[in-house]
Amino acid sequence: MIRIHKSTDVRKKEIVSAVRKLIIKHGSEHVSIRNIAKEVNLSEAAIYRHFKGKGEVLEFLARDIIKGLIKDIDAVDNNVFEGGDFIDFVLKMHLSSIEQRKGISFQVIAEIISFGDKKINMQVTEGINNYIDQLKILLSKGIEAGLIRKDINLEAASIGLFGMIQGLVNMWALSDYSFDLVGRYESLWKVFRGAIFI
Repeated sequence: MIRIHKSTDVRKKEIVSAVRKLIIKHGSEHVSIRNIAKEVNLSEAAIYRHFKGKGEVLEFLARDIIKGLIKDIDAVDNNVFEGGDFIDFVLKMHLSSIEQRKGISFQVIAEIISFGDKKINMQVTEGINNYIDQLKILLSKGIEAGLIRKDINLEAASIGLFGMIQGLVNMWALSDYSFDLVGRYESLWKVFRGAIFI
């Protein structure tokens, strides 16, 4: 069998993708170096050439997931939506991306947390805080645009928005994707919007 040489970055992405698949298919209890190696068709020694162990693979995966969530929100140039409800637009685009990924980001994060590794959990917490900070920036732009009341506690509002998104995505995934995610979001957004908008 001829083995194609791939760069370290490509191999790391393949390994992390394999861990994501293992978690989604079988749960976190099936994540082992042996199972990862099988999934990417490499030897266990080859996995250790790229990562020190399972913990480092999970750290890399957690970073990758959080980066994707933040990128969803950051990717839209909301300056072009002055005067309109650009916050709603950005959140719909974000949920549309989550929908395309079948909401796996939040599920995988929950599974990573279940390992109980304090270092990884601190990293996930930091990543979630960065994600919440992006939501806070989005809401602060709403204040600047005159859409949101100035007396709103931005910290509380952004955490509330995070809880709304995560809770909705979890319910959607647990129901085997049985409802329209963006459609259900719209009714929740009306409630949230009513509490913070002018």
